[in-house]
Amino acid sequence: MLVGREREQGVIAELLSGARDGRSGVLALVGEVGIGKSTLLEWAAAQAGDMAILRARGVQSEAHIPFAGLFDLLRPALDSLDELPRPQAAALEGALALRPGGTRDRLAVGAATLSLLAAHAERRPVTVLVDDAQWLDGSTADALRFALRRLLADPIAVLLTVRSGLPSLVDDADLPVLVLEGLDAAATAELLAARAPTVDAGAAVRLHQETGGNPLALVELVRDAGAAAPLGAPVPVPAPASLTAAYVARADALPEAAQRMLLLAAASDRGEADVLARAAAGMGSALEDIAPAEAAGLVLLEGGRLRFSHPLVRSAVYGAATPDRRREVHHALAGALPDADDDRRAWHMALAATGVDAAASSALEGAAERAHRRSAHAVASHAYERAAGLSPDASRRGRLLLSAAESAWLAGGTDRALALLDEVPPDGASDGLRPRLDSLRGHIRLYCGPVDQARSLLFEAAERAAPSSPTQAVVMLGEATAAAFYAANPQAAQACAEFARRLARDTDELLARFFADLISGMADVFAGNGEQGMELIRRAVQLMDDSGQLPDDPRLLSWAAMGPLWLREVGAGEHLIERALATARATGAVGVLPTILLHVGIDEAAGDRWAQARATFDEAIRLGREMGVRTPLAGSLARLALVEARAGSEAAARAHAEEALEIAGDLGTHLYTIWALMALGDLELGRGDLGAALETFHRFEQTLREHGIADADLSPAPELVELHLRAGDRERAEQAAAPFITLAEVKGQPWARARAARCTALLGGDDELDAAFGTALELHARTHDVFETARTQLAYGSRLRRAGRRQQAREQLRAALATFERLGAEPWVDQADHELRATGETARRRDASTLDDLTPQELRVAVLLAGGRTTREAAAELFLSPKTVEYHLRNAYRKLGVRSREELAEALEGRREPESA
Repeated sequence: MLVGREREQGVIAELLSGARDGRSGVLALVGEVGIGKSTLLEWAAAQAGDMAILRARGVQSEAHIPFAGLFDLLRPALDSLDELPRPQAAALEGALALRPGGTRDRLAVGAATLSLLAAHAERRPVTVLVDDAQWLDGSTADALRFALRRLLADPIAVLLTVRSGLPSLVDDADLPVLVLEGLDAAATAELLAARAPTVDAGAAVRLHQETGGNPLALVELVRDAGAAAPLGAPVPVPAPASLTAAYVARADALPEAAQRMLLLAAASDRGEADVLARAAAGMGSALEDIAPAEAAGLVLLEGGRLRFSHPLVRSAVYGAATPDRRREVHHALAGALPDADDDRRAWHMALAATGVDAAASSALEGAAERAHRRSAHAVASHAYERAAGLSPDASRRGRLLLSAAESAWLAGGTDRALALLDEVPPDGASDGLRPRLDSLRGHIRLYCGPVDQARSLLFEAAERAAPSSPTQAVVMLGEATAAAFYAANPQAAQACAEFARRLARDTDELLARFFADLISGMADVFAGNGEQGMELIRRAVQLMDDSGQLPDDPRLLSWAAMGPLWLREVGAGEHLIERALATARATGAVGVLPTILLHVGIDEAAGDRWAQARATFDEAIRLGREMGVRTPLAGSLARLALVEARAGSEAAARAHAEEALEIAGDLGTHLYTIWALMALGDLELGRGDLGAALETFHRFEQTLREHGIADADLSPAPELVELHLRAGDRERAEQAAAPFITLAEVKGQPWARARAARCTALLGGDDELDAAFGTALELHARTHDVFETARTQLAYGSRLRRAGRRQQAREQLRAALATFERLGAEPWVDQADHELRATGETARRRDASTLDDLTPQELRVAVLLAGGRTTREAAAELFLSPKTVEYHLRNAYRKLGVRSREELAEALEGRREPESA
C-alpha cells in the first residue's frame, strides 16, 4: 500500500514522462531501511506501461560475484550487442562471461554498458530499476556509474534505491538524489487504519512518534493484535533496530529444523531450491523444514527459489547466528553447488574456514583470476585479499596481496591499493616480488602523488629488476624520469636516464632502446643540454615511427606524443599524437586517456586549434576527476588556464590556475606550478597590467632557478624582455635576454630560437629590424605555433610604426590581427587593433569566434563529425550514445549557423563567417 508519497510519485512520473519524450533522467531514492524505497520502485514499474523494463537488485552476498548485478540488469537487452562497436561489445561480452575475455580497462565496460542501454532504447523507451544499489558488486557499480553520468538525450529513465549511510555508486557521482523521509501523521493514520483497524488514534500518534513514520516499522509493530499495547510506556523504539529484533524474535519462535533451514537460506546468495535441498541433506535436514518460516511470513518459496520477505529478514537471521552455525551452513553450501559454480563455491569455502586453509585459499585465488580476466577488478581485489588471509605460506600471501593491490588500483581504489601493499609481510616479499611491489607503489604515486616518492620507488624497483629483466627496468626508469620531470628535478631525471642508457646497451629490445633515447633526451633538455637532448628525442621519435609494433603498444600510448611535443617541429612525428589518441579510444583504454588528452591538448593549443584544445583539456579534467588521477588533472588544469588566459577568459583562467597550483602543491608536481604561473603571467600580460605581469613572471623565473631547470622552452625571458621595455627599463631587458639567447642557440630548436630572435629584434636598432624580425619569422614558420608568430608580427609592426614605416607596419599588424581573431585571443586582438589604428588604418573587426559559444562536449562532437566520423563512431570515441551525439550536433549547428557537415568543417577551420541573425 502506497500512502503519503504524492511528492515522490510526482517526481517519478515526470522522470518517466521525460524518457517517453526522449530525455534521459536518473534519480536515486535514498532512505533508511523500511522507508518505502522498494515500494516506490514497484509503483514506478507499474507506471512504466509499454516501456521496456530492465531490473536488477543488489544482493549483499553476491558482492563477490563478477558483474552479477550488471548481468541481471542487461540480460533482456543482450540481443542488441551486435549494434555496439566491436571493442565495446567484446569488453561487455568478456565481463558478462559470454565469451573468453582479456583484461580490459574497468571503464571500458562502463562505456559498453552505456552503448547497450542506448541501443536497447532505440526500439522503445526504457525504464531501468535497480533496488538496493548499495549491495551491487563493485564492478557493476563502476560500470553503471560511468554510464549513468553520460545519459542525456536517450529515452531512458533510471531509478535507483540506496540505503542511507552505506557507500554506493551514487556517492560523488553527481546524480540527482531524492531523500525519503518518514510518513507524516496523517499518512501514518491512513496506513494503520488499513493494516490494523483496531489501533486507536492515541496509539497511532505514539507509533508515528516512535517510528518516525517508517512504513515497514509501523506494519511490523502492529502485525500482532496486541503489538501496540507496550507503547504505553515512554520507551523509545528505534525503527531499524526494532525491525531486526522483531524478525529475530519471529525466527527464534520457529522449530529448530526450520531455524536451521532459515539460516541456510540466509547464507545462500541465490536461494536456488535444488542447491538448498542438497545442502540441507548434507546437514541431515530437508527443504520441507522451511515450511514454518514460510507460514510466519519470513520467506516465500516459488518458482524454484526461496526469497525473503524483506532483505532485512535475511540480514537479521544471518547476523543473529553464532559463528559456528554460520560456518556449518557455508560448508554445506560449498558441497552442494554444481561444478560450474567455482566462484561461489570458493567463497563458501572461505566463509566456512576456521583459520588458514590452503584449499580454500587456492579456490579463492582461482575465483580472483577469473574475475580479473573479466575486468571485474574490484571483485578480484577482494578475492585475492581473502585468499591471502587464508594462505599458510608467507611468500604466497605476499604475492596474493600484491595481486589484490594491482586489482584495487585497476578498480580505481588508490587508498585501498596502497593499504594492501603495506600489508605484505617482510617475509612475504621475496627478491623477485619486491621490484613489482615498489613498481606498483611508484606507479600509483606517479598518478596520485607525491611524485618525488614515485621517482624513488620506481628507481629502486628498476635496480632490483635490472639483473633479470633489463627491459622492464628501463620501462620503470621511464616512469621514474616522468616523475622527476613532473617534480621539476633535472638532476634526478639525469640519474634515471644514465641508468637507462647503461641497461639499454645490454639489450637489443626495441622497447628498451626507445625509452632510453627518449628519457635521456628529455633529461638532457631539462638540464640545459639541448642540442644533444633534441637529437636523442628525434631518434626516439624515428624509432617509434619506423617500428611496426611500438606505436600500438598499450604501454606506450601515453608516451607516443611525448617526443613530438618536445621537438615542436613541423613534420616531427605529429601523427603519432593523433594515432595514440585514436588507438586509446578504439581499444577502450580509458585509463590512459587523461594523460594522452593532456598531450593532445598541448599540441592543439600550440597550433591554431584553441577551441579544440579547450574541449580536449575539459575532457581530460573530467576523466581525471572521475578516475582520481590527480597528476594529469593538475597538468590539464594548468594548460587549460593558459589557453583561457590568452583568450581573455579571466575568471576561468584564474580559477583553473589556482586549482592547478593547489593540486601541484599537494603532489609536488612543480612543473605544473610553473605551467600555472605561465598562465597567470600571460593573463596579466594580455590585460596590460605590467606590474602584476612582472611580479608573476619573476616568480615563474625564480621557480625555474630553484629547481635548476635550464630548458629554453620554459623560460619566461621573452615576456620579461617585452615587459621591461614597456616599462622603459632597457638594462633589465638586456639582462633577461642575454642568457636566454645563448640557451636557445644551444638547444637549436626553431621554437626557442624564434623567441630569442624576437628578443634580439626588440633590443636592436631601427636599422636592424628587418633582419632580426625576418629571422624570427623564418624560424616561426618551422613550427606550428601561430600565436607566437602573431606575437612577433605584432612586435615587428609596432617597431615599424614607431620607426615611421607605416605601410610596412600595417602588413605585419594586419597579419597579427587576423591570427589573433582566428584564435579568439581577445586581449591580443585589442592590442593589434590599437596598433593598427595608430598607423591610420581602421581594421574591419570580425565578430568574436562563435566556437567559443559551444560547450566543450558540443565542440568535441563537432570536430569528430566534421572530420568524417559517423555518429556512431563519434559516440564510441567520446563514450556517449548516438542520440546524445546528435543532440550536441544540433546545438552546434544552431550556434554556428550551419546546416551541413561541410559548412561545419569550414566554421571549425575559420574559413566561414557565421551568418547574421
